[in-house]
Amino acid sequence: MTTGMNVGFSVAANLLGVRFDPYSSYNFLVEIEGLLVGGFSQVSGLQAETTVETYREGGLNEYEHKLAGPTTYSSNLVLKHGLIDLDLLWQWHEEIRRGNIIRRNGTIYLLDNRRLPAMWWDFLEAYPVKWIGPDLQAGSSAVALETIELVHHGIVKPTESTALSAARGAVGGAAQLF
Repeated sequence: MTTGMNVGFSVAANLLGVRFDPYSSYNFLVEIEGLLVGGFSQVSGLQAETTVETYREGGLNEYEHKLAGPTTYSSNLVLKHGLIDLDLLWQWHEEIRRGNIIRRNGTIYLLDNRRLPAMWWDFLEAYPVKWIGPDLQAGSSAVALETIELVHHGIVKPTESTALSAARGAVGGAAQLF
């Protein structure tokens, strides 16, 4: 009976032009292996650092050679979002807790004011290492946020994301000329 009520509510909302979108208050969407797992209000850890090694050449006193070393991803991805009905992130964390390490690829989408992807980053071979439940306070009207932290083997910004960002910038710049 509950399912019928939910379907009826959705149909009525659509007929009235009301959209029920649990992700509308978030600026980031996360997709893991083709499945949208949630809307997020904060994403941190998009960080890569290339180690620089210096080399002094004998007889050359004006400068040191700077050689690129390995690139590391020293920060974990930290995703914060409001509680949603999909429990996929929790279930994934539970599998890891049980010792079943499942690495997954995913994408973080930055949304524009029309809720369309403005740019995105792919993360590789990630798995959750930390889950923080919400602070529950009966006297507070704040949204209950949960946090999940992912380790990964790298972050890439796909060519399509860079091209879309550049095109949006060119269109925005051209619009300001007129």
